[in-house]
Amino acid sequence: MKQWSPTLPTSDKPRYVEIADSIRADIASGLLKPGDRLPSQRGVAVELGVDFSTVSRGYSEAVRRGDIESFVGRGTFVRLAEDASAPADAVEQPDPRRVLEEDPMMNMPPEPADPALVARMARGLNHVAANLVPLLRYQSVLGSAADRDIARSWMQANGLQFEAERFAITPGAHASIYAILTLLSEPGQIVLCETQTYPGLRSIAARLGLRLIGVPSDGEGMRPEALERAVTEHWPAALYLNPTLQNPTTTTMSEDRRHAIAAVLERHALPLVEDDAYRFVTSDAPAPISRLVPELAWHVAGISKCFGAGLRLAYATIPQGAEMGRFSQALRSMHVMPSPLSLALLGQWIEDGTAREIQGFVRRAAAERQALAAEILEGCFVTSAPEAFNLWVELPRGTSRAELMGRMANRQIGIMPSDGFSISIQPVEAVRVCLGGSITLEQLREDLIVLRDAILRKDWIG
Repeated sequence: MKQWSPTLPTSDKPRYVEIADSIRADIASGLLKPGDRLPSQRGVAVELGVDFSTVSRGYSEAVRRGDIESFVGRGTFVRLAEDASAPADAVEQPDPRRVLEEDPMMNMPPEPADPALVARMARGLNHVAANLVPLLRYQSVLGSAADRDIARSWMQANGLQFEAERFAITPGAHASIYAILTLLSEPGQIVLCETQTYPGLRSIAARLGLRLIGVPSDGEGMRPEALERAVTEHWPAALYLNPTLQNPTTTTMSEDRRHAIAAVLERHALPLVEDDAYRFVTSDAPAPISRLVPELAWHVAGISKCFGAGLRLAYATIPQGAEMGRFSQALRSMHVMPSPLSLALLGQWIEDGTAREIQGFVRRAAAERQALAAEILEGCFVTSAPEAFNLWVELPRGTSRAELMGRMANRQIGIMPSDGFSISIQPVEAVRVCLGGSITLEQLREDLIVLRDAILRKDWIG
């Protein structure tokens, strides 16, 4: 065939959706045939007079619909139909109002674009639909018995212990941490944490009237001697830690350091809130600190960083001897219950093996993006980990985070300045760079090149 050129329909849809619609329409009409190679995204952008990122999103949307497929180094091709009898429009069109909902400032996992995996994920909704009416009822604040049994199998497959009397399914890690701190503290008290910490903790502390004190860390995580000094000086209500792929620095606390931190906690009988948001993302993290101090520790293993923030689920384990009733009452008063719809979808994914496939994809995609970033950002001061979704970039002398944010305005890559994470009055000159979400590899490469220039070049004139 001659070089294909998209003919965009006249509509009020976003341009990238129109590009995907044009591809689908030309497949349906026979203008595009299975196996045909599409022109480069950059060439289409020039022809249509639109931004490269618009065409990139259009191609990604067509991949998501299962109309085309892309191969690194080979190009983009019309997908070979698995069932030639199926009409081209058999899949329901995505609602643009839903497709556009995204917050690039959040630390999101890479989104699957493989049509086979997306289709497998979508089949989980058949289970939800088959049980729709009962799933719309009020249910247990801790998760149903069936969902807790499913959770047991997933946790055990990922090396986590499960004690039924200490376990709850909650409406997300953030909700769990909020409820836990209402039980452990009173307004005006101090909570210790890393000097760069999860922004959600800062928000929770402000709402509860708590004061956060940062404890210095090194390459292995929080320093035990610094924790010892902070405990004796401030007599805190609790210690909050994010020891695995720590947000934002991506540091994973070593096993020896976890034992040293646990020893300090035991000496002072200090409660621990262990936010294990990336437990199901990393493949080789040491056992949780909570296992070393079960009578002091609250452990929260989030679901969203592995499967997507829309599920809003987490697995929480309370300390030995703690009252599950008090925790459940705190959860109920704030959040009522975890969504039965989300629980049903996650449960189906776990039971049919889709969860394991998604987990594998996320790990591979994160590693691929980290390798790309390491190649492009060579010479920049970057802290990262192979399975993390983000980088922590400390800026060279003479480059401010405000200047960098200005240079990176209107790029798709998500960048958040250190102000959002810092406990100090004077945040360090650093930014968190998110590599996940809907951004394609091609767009990510382009944005990382711009980021490198923004960090290292001093001849920018606005």
